[in-house]
Amino acid sequence: MRTRTKIATIALLGFGVASFGQIQNYDKQIRLSGITEQWHSIALPDTLFADVQNGLADIRVYGVTEIDTLEAPYLLQVSHSKGDLSKIDFKLINSSSNKNGYYYTYEIPTSKSINEIQLSFKDENFDWNVTLEGSQNQQEWFTVLEDYRILSIKNNQTDYSFTHLNFPNAKYRYYRLLVKSDSQPNLVHSSLNLDSIIPAKYRDYAIETFDVIQENKNSVITIDLKARLPISYIKLDVSDKVDYYRPMEITYVSDSVKTEKGWRYRYSALTAGTLSSLEDNTFKFKTVLAQRLQVLVHNYDNEPLAISKPEVKGYTHKLLARFDKPATYFLVYGNQNARTPIYDISKGGFKLPENVAALILDKPEPISKNTTVEASPLFENKWWLWGIMGIIMLVLGVFTLKMVRKEN
Repeated sequence: MRTRTKIATIALLGFGVASFGQIQNYDKQIRLSGITEQWHSIALPDTLFADVQNGLADIRVYGVTEIDTLEAPYLLQVSHSKGDLSKIDFKLINSSSNKNGYYYTYEIPTSKSINEIQLSFKDENFDWNVTLEGSQNQQEWFTVLEDYRILSIKNNQTDYSFTHLNFPNAKYRYYRLLVKSDSQPNLVHSSLNLDSIIPAKYRDYAIETFDVIQENKNSVITIDLKARLPISYIKLDVSDKVDYYRPMEITYVSDSVKTEKGWRYRYSALTAGTLSSLEDNTFKFKTVLAQRLQVLVHNYDNEPLAISKPEVKGYTHKLLARFDKPATYFLVYGNQNARTPIYDISKGGFKLPENVAALILDKPEPISKNTTVEASPLFENKWWLWGIMGIIMLVLGVFTLKMVRKEN
């Protein structure tokens, strides 16, 4: 009876190890508290991004009970911008000129608002000021923009244009654009738009170190964050008051190797653009997990720009998770072999709740990889062993006596 009990105990312990085995494939866990409903949100902490795959495929929500391990399905929600850029129908009803410059009059046959006009010119090099006015009847005109600068530069060093007119929402039937130029502009296309995009929500990241060096007529800006984080936004603050237009590239460290001479870094491209005195020098790009960034500004024969500490940001990341059964739940992560989970709720067609309560996250903890169950010896008491040996010897003795008697 005792032997059966031991075997049953060992079997149960083995089942427990198997049920926790899937969790032990991961490196870190965070206990989740405050589960009171079926749906909750989980804000991913900054510390998580140091240990996850680039694509965040190794994030799981596991629940632990006395006899089983549950997996809670989730949706990853990233705070991208929302809305769209709507093109508004219009007619170019008049083109004229006088001593002030060249006029273009647009009519919008509907009562829709606009807040942006995109212009495209065949001209490659120009620097003009424009004025935009609005009217309901072409008799009384109201100023929307005044002396707004547009330009285009194309040469061996620079290929840059700034021909977007941005202004607060305006609602007129007619718009009159004055281009202050001595020669007739070659306007090839206009687009009147309503930008209804709601900006994304970002997290601000603290910068650990910021360094600028001048090298071969280039400014090399190295930015180190305190940890590996999801980055999708960089803004550079240039204090120079003169006009400038400098091509630039942004890269990030995608790999590193330690050698006898120190660390060697491999950089991958993030985005490219132009630092311009006409714009706010904000650059947005697809999210990448990185800790070190590098900005290369081509100065050519110009004096280097005075660039102060930049702003580095990333989208907020959270999970919308469904908890179907009671258990002790953990957010686990850190498994380079894990694949992106496939849940029913990720396929669409489901009604998802809004304004769900956020869960409380404990501090991250490492997951032990050495949990094993040692089966105890079947016969811990030596008297059991001696007894079995005595029975065996007795059986052998009886068998021997029977054989001797048969021979006699």
